[in-house]
Amino acid sequence: MIVVAGEALIDLVPQGAGALAALTPALGGGPFNTAVALGRLGSPTAFCSRVSRDAFGEALLERLRETGVDVAPVQRGDEPTTLAVATLGADGSAAYSFYVEGTADRLFGKPEALPAGTRAVSFGTCSLVLEPGASAYEALLREASARGVFTALDPNIRAGLIADADAYRARFRSWLPSVSLLKLSAEDAEWLGGSPREWLAAGPAAVVVTRGGDGLTAYTRDGAEYAVPGERVVVVDTIGAGDTVNAALLHGLSERDALSDEGVAALGAEGWERLLRFAARAAAVTCSRAGAEPPYAHELEAWKTA
Repeated sequence: MIVVAGEALIDLVPQGAGALAALTPALGGGPFNTAVALGRLGSPTAFCSRVSRDAFGEALLERLRETGVDVAPVQRGDEPTTLAVATLGADGSAAYSFYVEGTADRLFGKPEALPAGTRAVSFGTCSLVLEPGASAYEALLREASARGVFTALDPNIRAGLIADADAYRARFRSWLPSVSLLKLSAEDAEWLGGSPREWLAAGPAAVVVTRGGDGLTAYTRDGAEYAVPGERVVVVDTIGAGDTVNAALLHGLSERDALSDEGVAALGAEGWERLLRFAARAAAVTCSRAGAEPPYAHELEAWKTA
């Protein structure tokens, strides 16, 4: 079981150009997208969050159930669902503004225990910024790591939500001793400061940096560096691409029985190349269609076994 911990929200996606373009609601949130992608790839997955009882919340949970994700760990609340308004650039890249005051997901409380059989827990995005839930997710991260559970972190920076950038950067560094796999975009890396080697020295077994169409690079504790190019695709938008990479990395590590520091260390050049190419292809499929629509296992099967 891979547990994904973090927010589920509604993306309002513009259907044209200009500030007053019509907006279409889409199910989203970085952790939610990661859970859906893991479910579609076939990994046993559970979602750990706090979700509204409103119509949006019901739709979010229904999508998870349809994908085979266990929603038993989900807490519920009467507060509204968080909204994220997307703005799409000419290249399909997305920027967001958020409506988060008084919403259900930020009132998450740390559960007494993770689901039985949990092998890995994934964290990231808004859930690690918005209090009081951020402190509860942070406590869950530290607790899971202390118990020997593989932990993954994608900070997925949303600068508009971060009131004190320096305080958040210090908090990010404090998480690293509890992180097994750090995945982040090149833009996030620049915003956070530091380097993969500095972050590795603080704790993670591996750091994976994504560079959009330019591909992915993995850095490991032994000083190795593995890079693959991006998969060529006609980009519709990039919503959910990074979340798909998260899921593909975790799914691939699980298939290789490598959800441990030792397992990551044993991948070697061939193992990393296959894993990164799998993640690049999965992200490319997501970018080829509107919204966060990650691929199903059968869509990648022929490529994966080639």
